[in-house]
Amino acid sequence: MGPAQVLEGAQAPFYFPQGDECDVFAAAQTNGLPLLLKGPTGCGKTRFVAHMATRLGRPLYTVACHDDLSAADLIGRYLLKGGETVWVDGPLTRAVREGAICYLDEVVEARKDVTVVLHPLTDDRRILPIDRTGEELEAEKGFMLVASYNPGYQNILKTLKPSTRQRFLAIEFDFPGPAQEAEIVAAESGLPLDRVKPLVRLAGKLRALKGQDLEEGVSTRLLVYCATLIRQEMSVERAVLAAMIEPLTDDEDVKAGLLDLVTAVFG
Repeated sequence: MGPAQVLEGAQAPFYFPQGDECDVFAAAQTNGLPLLLKGPTGCGKTRFVAHMATRLGRPLYTVACHDDLSAADLIGRYLLKGGETVWVDGPLTRAVREGAICYLDEVVEARKDVTVVLHPLTDDRRILPIDRTGEELEAEKGFMLVASYNPGYQNILKTLKPSTRQRFLAIEFDFPGPAQEAEIVAAESGLPLDRVKPLVRLAGKLRALKGQDLEEGVSTRLLVYCATLIRQEMSVERAVLAAMIEPLTDDEDVKAGLLDLVTAVFG
């Protein structure tokens, strides 16, 4: 894992609040409370965390969780350097020492031993035991643990136990309303608002197919990609195919049906 993204003094990444989520995050950080973000892929959870870290002037460590991510990847391990064996902190340990924000993206994808490590940090102890070194670190003031996951991908093998969920505050995210989403996509891509609105309408129709022809609806992130291609003078049809259809399915029949939707929206 690389160094923390130090955001203090920088301009906050663009984020359009949908409610009082910024207030909840700020209150959680002030009081050292862990926070769980729930919502579909690409709806703005990661951008929200980066935005809030900047606003609050805290360094941010972001960890993209995956099947092979172990507790040692978060805490640290002994490595051979220059003929010597030295201890190297993982991102969670560095965040605890520095009073930074540690964000675990898609935490349910990590191995089960990861959640066990998090428990002492998510109650009033706020400690991180490091068995390999014998240390028991108390979290520095300002430390905050944030985790996210997509409930739409939950299954019996990949879910958060109630004993873990109840250690976190939680905020539910969803895609913004059409007017908000159009403003977000216009701001992020530079494409004029009147040209973004049909893309947002198309996204709404594609999301309505989730659970039928599609496993997942088009994300706000993909909308931004599509609008960016159009701003670079790519044709609407080619940009939509590259950013809003091909990423969603490999099925040729489904693609053909989605292209019919494009024709219905754009003519």
